Amino acid sequence: MNYRYLPIFTLVFLIFSCQANSEKQAQEYILQAIDAHELDGNWDKVSAVKFKKHTRFLDEKGTVESEMEQWVEFRLKPYFEGRLSWEKDSISHVANFNGSKMSYQMGENEIQNQGFLKSKRAEIHAAFCAFGQPWRLLDENVHPAFEGQKVLSDGQTVDAIRVYFIPDSDVWWFYFDPESKSIIGYEKHTENQNSLVENVSYQEAAGLNLVHKQKVYKVDEVGRKLFLQAEYQYSDYQVTYE
Repeated sequence: MNYRYLPIFTLVFLIFSCQANSEKQAQEYILQAIDAHELDGNWDKVSAVKFKKHTRFLDEKGTVESEMEQWVEFRLKPYFEGRLSWEKDSISHVANFNGSKMSYQMGENEIQNQGFLKSKRAEIHAAFCAFGQPWRLLDENVHPAFEGQKVLSDGQTVDAIRVYFIPDSDVWWFYFDPESKSIIGYEKHTENQNSLVENVSYQEAAGLNLVHKQKVYKVDEVGRKLFLQAEYQYSDYQVTYE
């Protein structure tokens, strides 16, 4: 054996051991968070969910730029489907992903531009990411790492888990209440911008503790709030069990 390489092998082994331990800690913590969000319901038995989402977008001065109300529908079994529907200027809009194909209907017209459809598919994905936590954190494409306690820019102490959703290169941090283990928000860093989503309140629906109100802030590279970008309110939950 060439002992010159022993320190390198040892270092690589320690790095992988730490990563594996951090991921295991994160997965165990996520299971606790799921327990906190399942009152007397069971997410694994949910086959579909539908709800109303009210959105307000604001500029840097706090002026409301736009406001809209959508119906959001997700079918989780036997495969994932998503649908967003709303009305604007008396014209109906429906963005629908049927599990394999994306479509968009605006009034009587079907939009077939592939770039536009791709953006709407990403919009459905983002809507599910915003809604389906903490359960989605155990998906196969998720790589979590427990980072321990962290103090946010407002002075709040949280438990933090760093997450990568493969194959995306974006970095997420999910923040949990150290006592209740419920999600209090998450931070997302992309190439273009960084944002912080705060779960302001929850509501009980069909035995699940689901988000009711959220605020979205633009933040800098260290998580300091720059300004309020958006506000979401979720209501009229309809949860279907198997």
